Amino acid sequence: MDGLMDVVQSILGAGPSVMLPIIIFIVGLIFRVPIKKAIISGITVGIGMIGINLVITVLTTNVGPAAQAMVERFGLNLTIIDAGWPAVSAGTWAQPIAAVMIPVILIVNLIMLALNRTKTLNIDIWNYWHVSSVAATGYIVTKSFFFGILCGILFTIIIQIIADKTAPKVQEYYGLEGISITTGSAQGYAVLALPVGWLVDKIPGINKLDVKPETIQKRFGIFGEPMIMGIIIGMFLGLLGGYDLIGILQIGMNMGGVMFLMPRMVKILMEGLIPIQEGAQKLLQSRYGDREIYLGMDAALATGSPAALSTGLLMVPITLFLAVILPGNRVLPFGDLATIPFFAALVVPSRKGNILHSVISLTVVMAAALLMATNFAPVITEMAQGIVKFPDGAAEITNLDTGGNFLKWIFLKFSELVAQVM
Repeated sequence: MDGLMDVVQSILGAGPSVMLPIIIFIVGLIFRVPIKKAIISGITVGIGMIGINLVITVLTTNVGPAAQAMVERFGLNLTIIDAGWPAVSAGTWAQPIAAVMIPVILIVNLIMLALNRTKTLNIDIWNYWHVSSVAATGYIVTKSFFFGILCGILFTIIIQIIADKTAPKVQEYYGLEGISITTGSAQGYAVLALPVGWLVDKIPGINKLDVKPETIQKRFGIFGEPMIMGIIIGMFLGLLGGYDLIGILQIGMNMGGVMFLMPRMVKILMEGLIPIQEGAQKLLQSRYGDREIYLGMDAALATGSPAALSTGLLMVPITLFLAVILPGNRVLPFGDLATIPFFAALVVPSRKGNILHSVISLTVVMAAALLMATNFAPVITEMAQGIVKFPDGAAEITNLDTGGNFLKWIFLKFSELVAQVM
């Protein structure tokens, strides 16, 4: 098992910029794309992912310190630290059940495709850890290896179904033809946020407020430009963090750069995916008529939208405010604050890019997420014990990505119920 885990860690350690070209090349050959075109597609996708990761690095290295500065400035003192998704991912892959889940996820996906129970081929392999974290949760709570695998199988099926159901709006709003989003964190937040958003749209007065990048640009001219919106939001975060004038201007420019560059990086990646998507559709149509197939991808693609990025960035101070005032919350948001734009990936298309409605929806969900993350802390702490260095002064850790994920929390409760009767 240790040897298998070492192999898995080595493959995953290569990162998406290396894994994606290989996966895209193999998928291209399966779908009978010419070898030359498959190679170029794979490399183009890899270069696009490098660009996306570079921009995400700018995002996280600016938002993280700003969030920490807000925490220190306002003297937040909560006892469970949000260690972020990298810590929980490391804790997940350290569990003996994690390596087994990779082939299980692939097999379940292929069976569902063969039986026409899904349209999505999930090639987002580095995010398989979301499924493995559910399997690890079931295993830790019940001490049953097979129950953990069952949890992973059920979560895989749920991910496929949600990816299929949300794909039409994802493709229409983001312009991502043939793509579905299979990232577990984006789906977990959407499950609650979509019905909340539907209710928000029924509130008199609020339902008439159309706050989209396009309408902002139409009404406010240059201030509606995505890069200017990024600068304004970035300066707002710096101001809340107590930065000096230079620091405020720097984070503003960096966020403006993120808003400007991210759509271009996503466009490069999509250029590489188009031949694969066309090959898949051609092959499927020759065999099954008009049957569609989607390529399951990372929620990072959604961050090419100014509305998704703006929603995520505005949620950073809102999440910190909620942490202070919410009765029962013990979580100090920190590590996952910079990843909140990913949580908005499936919410923004459902609100047709309305930033106000998206923020309101996610605010309600984030309040629930903080309470769920508090409840999830003992299991996540056990998962990461001895694997992850805990932040100073933290006896327990959790995160928003897993601990605040409604779908994963349901599996936690399911596992606890099963453990009581075992």
